[in-house]
Amino acid sequence: MEKVKLGIIGYGVQGSTYARFLIEDKIPNMELGAICDIDEEKLLNAQTNHPGIPVFSDYISLLDSTVVDAVVITVPHYLHPVIGIDALKRDVHVMCEKPAGVYTKQVKELIEYSKIKPEITFAIMFNQRSNPLYQKVKEIMDSGVMGGLRRTNWIITSWWRPQSYYNQGSWRATWGGEGGGVLVNQAPHQLDLIQWLCKKPEKVYANLKFGFGRDIVVENEVTALLDYGNGATGVFITCTHDVLGTDRLEILCDNGKIVIEDSRRAVVKILKESENVMNEKYTMGQAGNGFRDVFENGFYDETVYEFPSVWGEQHCNTFMNFAAHILNGTPLIANGEEGMNGVRLASAMLLSGWLKKEVDYNFDDDLYIEELNKRIKEEGKYPTI
Repeated sequence: MEKVKLGIIGYGVQGSTYARFLIEDKIPNMELGAICDIDEEKLLNAQTNHPGIPVFSDYISLLDSTVVDAVVITVPHYLHPVIGIDALKRDVHVMCEKPAGVYTKQVKELIEYSKIKPEITFAIMFNQRSNPLYQKVKEIMDSGVMGGLRRTNWIITSWWRPQSYYNQGSWRATWGGEGGGVLVNQAPHQLDLIQWLCKKPEKVYANLKFGFGRDIVVENEVTALLDYGNGATGVFITCTHDVLGTDRLEILCDNGKIVIEDSRRAVVKILKESENVMNEKYTMGQAGNGFRDVFENGFYDETVYEFPSVWGEQHCNTFMNFAAHILNGTPLIANGEEGMNGVRLASAMLLSGWLKKEVDYNFDDDLYIEELNKRIKEEGKYPTI
């Protein structure tokens, strides 16, 4: 096999974009093998846009056809684990769009099944992990040069959505159709990255607003406090009603700070002496000059990293990595098991908001389903789980 033949399950905005990438040969080790969608109009568009490419109206027929080696799943979130398991059963490699699922129990089922088929590739589309900026920050954090983690602050409000966005589909911004709002739709990449770059929290407390300024029932305003243990804390703020928007991540450690703006620029400041040493070394005798002698002598080194960002490039890089893993065993940027982390953090925030109290990161999966079902029932549009 020289190229992986990819089947696209779900020919919506994302699926059609991936098809275009493949046709334009932006993913050299992969080619378009088939397209599937339950919407007849979308299939007609697919046939028009990609003549000669097989199309299917149900994904089981696609999986059974043997015309593809792998699939990417770009359908509503609840279906990600279901389709993923059906693909793995048929020895078809799986690239799952984020999030891996809506609730942790169904993601666990997908992960456990993937372990039965270790020879079949299971990956998740965490394309931001291929962003060279975040890869550099990951390298710095993993090196240990920053020392122990003290605090994370991420304000990510740069995805404004008007009411017309939510009106596009009846499943959008619903508990039963989408499984949540900003935490399961827009923020999964950041919820993954904060754990990938730093570590998983131990406890979560979140204040959520549901339908803030919009005619929706799910969360679109989130302020969450993360407790990492050993005194380290984090704040995660996100929403979809800030038309001005901010994307700023600060990571404070014993030996310095990293500040990332707009996912394009990182300023890394590394102390010449750790704050712990400075705390012991400098006495109140120096306070008379406001510690000017400390701060005027260049007490840190600063490096600025900037990388150009071309939309779609990170998706293509993630697909190339997926295909390379299938073809020659190249390590995955994000294996499917890591899809659990973002789902668990989003669910912990939602559960905390529902219960109005702090919850463990490793909360009771059944309690989450119980609380989610209450909201699905109140919504009255979908059957409970």
